[in-house]
Amino acid sequence: MQERRINDSIDRRHHDQDRRSSNVVWQNSEITKDHRNTLNKQKSAILWFTGLSGSGKSTIANIVEGFLHRNEIRTYILDGDNVRHGLNSDLGFSDKDRQENIRRIGEVSKLFIDAGVMVLTSFISPFIEDRQFVRNIVKTHEFIEVYVKCPLNVCEERDIKGLYARARKGEIKHFTGIDSPYESPLNPEITIDTSVSNESHAANIIISYLINNQYIQLQPANDARQSLLQKLMPHRKSVFCGI
Repeated sequence: MQERRINDSIDRRHHDQDRRSSNVVWQNSEITKDHRNTLNKQKSAILWFTGLSGSGKSTIANIVEGFLHRNEIRTYILDGDNVRHGLNSDLGFSDKDRQENIRRIGEVSKLFIDAGVMVLTSFISPFIEDRQFVRNIVKTHEFIEVYVKCPLNVCEERDIKGLYARARKGEIKHFTGIDSPYESPLNPEITIDTSVSNESHAANIIISYLINNQYIQLQPANDARQSLLQKLMPHRKSVFCGI
């Protein structure tokens, strides 16, 4: 199946190249990504949240963005469900459409990086090849893969929207984890097991990574890292409602 998907990808991209105009030339701008990052006092990057439906991707992404926003970090969230209401409303859930879904999101995320923004993407993005495609179109340090790990049975127990139950009944086809595979990341920058960590603890791991790797700089007056740590309850069990 994976070999067929790769061949389909190659055929489609060759077809896309055939449709491109040979007269299209890249237009350079006087103001660059470096200028925008300097203005924003941050390093733009993609926080790419991947994991099964119900693992907690959206929940954690929203907490992280809230912290960053309160500390004057320019951000934007691209959420899997939201994007399918507009930009990707023409796509279904076949392997081919899932691939195109991630390709488009990768290109949009690249534009956000160029704009000097920290973009958080919350997508199941089940295939290694597709996530690698996004990693390859930006610089090495600009792609931060966050594997939101959670056993399938735990995700099914959460099932806030009842999607797993419908998939088990055959009402939803190509549902990741049921009749469509999920390929776990091989070397993610961050791994969070939400079956043992609550959302606050998970968010703190990501925020600490951004600070320690100098993606963001908090002014002493705004350095909320310590207050955040004090508010965390790492031993508290909580139910993730995001997907």
